[in-house]
Amino acid sequence: MDIFLIRLLQFMLAIGLLVLLHEGGHFFFAKLFGVRVDKFYLFFDPSIWKWDGSIFKFKPKNSDTQYGIGWLPLGGYCKIAGMIDESFDTEQMKQPEQPWEFRAKPAWQRLLIMIGGVLVNFLLALFIYSMILFYWGDTYIPLKDMTLGMKFNAEAKALGFKDGDILIGSENGEFKDFSADLFRDISKAKRVDLIRDGKQISLQLPGDINLLGMLKSVPSFVRPLIPAEVDSVMADSPAAAIGLQKGDKLVAINGNTVDSYNEFTDQLGILEDMMTAAKTQSDSLKVRTTSIVVSRMAEGGIWKEDTLAVTLTPDLKLGFFVKSLAGLYEPYTREYGFFESIPAGIKYGWNVLAGYVGDMKYVFTADGAKSLGGFGAIGSLFPPMWDWYLFWKMTAFLSIILAFMNILPIPALDGGHVLFLIYEMITRRKPSETFMIRAEYVGFGILILLMVVANLNDILRWLGYM
Repeated sequence: MDIFLIRLLQFMLAIGLLVLLHEGGHFFFAKLFGVRVDKFYLFFDPSIWKWDGSIFKFKPKNSDTQYGIGWLPLGGYCKIAGMIDESFDTEQMKQPEQPWEFRAKPAWQRLLIMIGGVLVNFLLALFIYSMILFYWGDTYIPLKDMTLGMKFNAEAKALGFKDGDILIGSENGEFKDFSADLFRDISKAKRVDLIRDGKQISLQLPGDINLLGMLKSVPSFVRPLIPAEVDSVMADSPAAAIGLQKGDKLVAINGNTVDSYNEFTDQLGILEDMMTAAKTQSDSLKVRTTSIVVSRMAEGGIWKEDTLAVTLTPDLKLGFFVKSLAGLYEPYTREYGFFESIPAGIKYGWNVLAGYVGDMKYVFTADGAKSLGGFGAIGSLFPPMWDWYLFWKMTAFLSIILAFMNILPIPALDGGHVLFLIYEMITRRKPSETFMIRAEYVGFGILILLMVVANLNDILRWLGYM
């Protein structure tokens, strides 16, 4: 529960900040051009019976704007006078046009009002990334320094990769670290340079490997190879019960040889499938009852193998830890001065946006639709403990997503309004109010459908059906 609350608080803080600043962008340009803003709300406030839906509200003296917090945490809104938006206030549009209304302003001013939120979110992301680099620097383990190499799945091996290969780069440049960018780079590469058995070689690749398939495959297309060597043992665990000790190396499980911790976890994955198929408690106990072969240092410095019988925990844990990547390799930190951090942050943010936009093509596939995530999936991206570095990095990422999603040319989103304004500026003709209202309803329906699908996916994952 503590982990859930910590993630929930981080999610609510990040979304609240991003929504306020996004709507603040619309608010700023509206006020700049003398357009009246009727309401400025964090979260939505649909009325329920005799309650107007506001948890908190106030209206400063001599102000036209009511500020408040609604009860429905699905975003927020800035209700601009004389504009057809998600409030569907058609009564106002039936009144004579007033000089302080949105519809009375030139198209270029209305365009800036509509892109104000996206602009703020994008600039905010670049600012956060810059300040992260300035305060914390950029810490990572260079891929070329991972001297144990990588572990590959069957698909990767069919393309010519071998376990232990040290990845260097492609025709597009040197690989930086182990992240989603590595998968993107390999998926687009026609040549990958690597070190195998101490010699540098190159593999020819097709250049169009399915990125989503690489990310979703189990085992993963590529992972850092981690030795199956015990670093520490949990107290009162099955590992402690059989006397597993620091320095012991796992050689096999249930007669299946394991050459790395990666392979050991793959074997546990097979047991998980068997556990899912188990129908009785006796069947489950049979799955959990395993044998492992351990190689350990004996007297005289000779390695000796022992076969040990062990009953795993109900969630199939043995109860030991191996060294993390940071324990195996020395992380590298590049530090930035204040003025250095700004262009570096802009470049970092732009790369994040480019990667996200490039991945959008997979949304329109069957697997891509299943990968959509709602509030639960987004919340789970936050760390289980409060970490300001990870919080701000995640907030910057969400800010870029919010900016990109809002500029999509879908009615009810900022991008839909921008599309109609560009049409007006080119043709010198405004779309009719009837058309705009109908388009708003269609766009709102599309957004509700996407939200239902995304959150339904979360529920199905939680239930174990996806």
